[in-house]
Amino acid sequence: MTVAARRLPSSVWVTGLTVGAVAVVAALAVKAEQGPQPHATPAAAKHSASAPAKPTAKPSPAAEAAVPKDSGVGRRVVYSLGQKRVWLVDASDQSRRTFAVWPGSVSPAPGKYTVSKRTDALTGSDGVDIEHVVYFTAISGVNIAFSNALDGSSPPPVTGKQTGGIRMRVADGDAVWAFGSTGTTVSVVE
Repeated sequence: MTVAARRLPSSVWVTGLTVGAVAVVAALAVKAEQGPQPHATPAAAKHSASAPAKPTAKPSPAAEAAVPKDSGVGRRVVYSLGQKRVWLVDASDQSRRTFAVWPGSVSPAPGKYTVSKRTDALTGSDGVDIEHVVYFTAISGVNIAFSNALDGSSPPPVTGKQTGGIRMRVADGDAVWAFGSTGTTVSVVE
């Protein structure tokens, strides 16, 4: 211990250690919020540095996450047929949540709809137990609705059967159920 360090009161040492510990915990929390980071091996790093970037046809995650421009204004649920994605948009036109979905075999036409009915739980037309069913239209007798399977699965549509369920993960189903009250606008875009 140095002479200067011996002269400092013990409370200064404790305060310094506390500040340091708080800084480390904050840095770890930020890193955890960013999610798992890919681990590159030295060979992979060397290869990626020398190889030219390959162009990709897929839109960037940021582009996928952007609310489609032709989806209207105000508080609404936006469903993109092409991206197989839903956005929950607040009254200030800010996306509060976006996620991928698994559509059934019957899709609604692009346009504006309204949540007409909600059912807490039932058995879907494909025989799967579902919950948080939020209906917004019907096509030739097939109800089109957002829902999630109770077991969290996303089974493919039954071959030869017309199904209008737009399935999502359980947490996303909870979010749509909380957001999509009766009368909420549903905007379907290409």
